[in-house]
Amino acid sequence: MRRSLGARICLSVLLTVPAIGLGSASAAAAEPEPSPGVTASTGTYALDSRLEKSLGEHAAGSYLDSTTGELVVAVTDEASAEQVRRTGTRAQVVKRSTAQLEAAMAVLEEQAKITGTSWGIDPSTNQVAVEADESVSERSIALLNTVASGLGDAVRIKRVPGVFNKELAGGDAIWSSGYRCSAAFNVVKDGVRSFLTAGHCTNIAASWATSSGGPEVGTREGTSYPTNDYGIIRYTDNSQAEGTVNLYNGTFQDITSAADAIVGQAIQKSGSTTQLTSGSVTAVNVTVNYSDGPVYGLVRTTACSAGGDSGGAHFSGSTALGIHSGSSGCRGTNGSALHQPVTEALSVYGVAVY
Repeated sequence: MRRSLGARICLSVLLTVPAIGLGSASAAAAEPEPSPGVTASTGTYALDSRLEKSLGEHAAGSYLDSTTGELVVAVTDEASAEQVRRTGTRAQVVKRSTAQLEAAMAVLEEQAKITGTSWGIDPSTNQVAVEADESVSERSIALLNTVASGLGDAVRIKRVPGVFNKELAGGDAIWSSGYRCSAAFNVVKDGVRSFLTAGHCTNIAASWATSSGGPEVGTREGTSYPTNDYGIIRYTDNSQAEGTVNLYNGTFQDITSAADAIVGQAIQKSGSTTQLTSGSVTAVNVTVNYSDGPVYGLVRTTACSAGGDSGGAHFSGSTALGIHSGSSGCRGTNGSALHQPVTEALSVYGVAVY
């Protein structure tokens, strides 16, 4: 997303705060290269959403095959699998429904809500994928393992380096109260133009500029953090915002639609600190336990990010997917960027990308 301002805002928020990351692994240990992901089409997003709604209690999530790019829909019985196949989509019968995996996460929420941990659903393995950063003590890890053992193979745990943190900083920067952020996507409602960013940014102040101490370019219209992580800033000048994202090579990606990310798909992240990075989606319905409170319903990816990328744009082609929230940092090309699904913010504020 681009704005024709003296200092263009290409939406992706930055703030300078500690990063929250799950993990304690040896610094010398080599990490496997992440999958680059595969491309999801507009038709894939629509089909995935339609099947999820129609399958009801028999649904167990979906993902894109990393080799073929096919949409794979997990279900708990053969009748539902046949329903999926009749649409020309590949089905996989698994033993746990989405509801059962969510019940496992509810147990973790109740018994192991530890700062520096995160969990979400990985439909490709039919498991809850838990991460614990290097701030999590051995005593807390022991508690986490004890709780997870009671859930059997529905849960897997991974130690990750770094510390999960909100990453205030971003695409084309915006500033307020000494903090720097960036916007994610330009949006419109009844002709009024605004942009979305991270809620932990919009919590800070009402007035925002494109430079430290510069003239106001927008004012806060709404904010939600923690629990969620999104906010909306209304442009002071309603005439200038264009619906593009900065690719940091002199070009910009037009954004024309929004969708929910699918596990296995390739994504890109635009932020002012790490600029344009790429990765793939590894989990959905993710809970992250930041030091100042939990955020629910996020998406976990392997994109690289760093402090200052908060509020940045997660997207695939012309499709908006998410608003950057935080990560445990980045090792080489292997990151852990978390995003707030943009569709929720669009629905709450009654706005549309353009």
